[in-house]
Amino acid sequence: MIAAFATLPEMSRGRLFPEEGSAHRSGFQRDRDRIIHSSAFRRLKHKTQVFVEHEGDYYRTRLTHSIEVAQVARTLAHTLGLNEELAEAVALAHDLGHPPFGHTGEDALQLVMEPYGGFDHNAQAIKIVTRLEAHYAEFDGLNLTWETLEGIAKHNGPVVGDVPFALAEYAGRHDLELGTHASAEAQVAAISDDIAYNNHDLADGLRAALFTLDDLRALPMIGPCVAAVDARWPGLAPGRREHEALRRFFGLLVEDVLATSRARLAEAAPANAEAVRHLGYPVIRFSDATFAELKVIRGFLYHRMYRHWTVQRMRRKARLVVRELFELFTQAPELMPRDWNDCASLDVAGRARVVADYIAGMTDRFALQEHRKLTDPMVKG
Repeated sequence: MIAAFATLPEMSRGRLFPEEGSAHRSGFQRDRDRIIHSSAFRRLKHKTQVFVEHEGDYYRTRLTHSIEVAQVARTLAHTLGLNEELAEAVALAHDLGHPPFGHTGEDALQLVMEPYGGFDHNAQAIKIVTRLEAHYAEFDGLNLTWETLEGIAKHNGPVVGDVPFALAEYAGRHDLELGTHASAEAQVAAISDDIAYNNHDLADGLRAALFTLDDLRALPMIGPCVAAVDARWPGLAPGRREHEALRRFFGLLVEDVLATSRARLAEAAPANAEAVRHLGYPVIRFSDATFAELKVIRGFLYHRMYRHWTVQRMRRKARLVVRELFELFTQAPELMPRDWNDCASLDVAGRARVVADYIAGMTDRFALQEHRKLTDPMVKG
């Protein structure tokens, strides 16, 4: 069942570099497969979600997070009659531009890149899939469809005002209509991101013993889930108790988005996918009540997890690593590998952008290793 406002692959605006179609896969399926097989996607395995990669084997990484987001996106898209493959492709690609150490690394790169156009992970994802992935004979990047690129660029809403440099650079060649909302499928990918991290940040915080399940009993949404589990299975083992409570919380978020989005779509009655872009507001979202309750949960996580002293200590180390790597490489580009160090002839801004691209592509582990090699005289390298 495909809704009238679903994005149809046969109606795609195509690729920047025309290619022959596939007899077995739609354009969006090919996009998804190219993303999965990209080097940037594999590197997400060792990139921070909240906890740095070496801190534990069970915490979410950017890779496991992206897989969870894609799973939610497929469920929502299927239930709403949207194109599952497009929603999945955008979900899998949405974090490709994240540097090492998660949002801490992004903040550090933004600070050092502020004089040179700034740094933004969504814009960096566009740069990766349109330029930095260099595997194909006839073009740079992955040559994704317009719809997938649009979804990566603006799944969080229209991009207005000061457009990040990397995104503005590409948009000058290929108009992604940054001032409008994205497709319903891209909006699904965005809300799936929210559902995934609201759930798994609680799970990771529990695993790290930064708080207990009983600490969550006073919170909206998740508190009643804990109470329901305790009422049904008194004395349940801690791990099972946590899992049962969180899966109920997860289900509440999914059901809320489905109910709210169905109502908004029915009211707006967009005639086609293009009409969704020009409504002037998102159609895929949480209800106002759930959004308000999630703000309370995020406030709890901010104080009990994101600002916890152990997390803050690692954040400080991460900022130091990114800043010092940037300073070292901009002052001495020859310290970078051969494929990167030819930027010495560029002006200051051009050199800084190349260095930022190099650092942004690093995994947590590689960034820490490079920093140690370059700063510790006792380490060979």
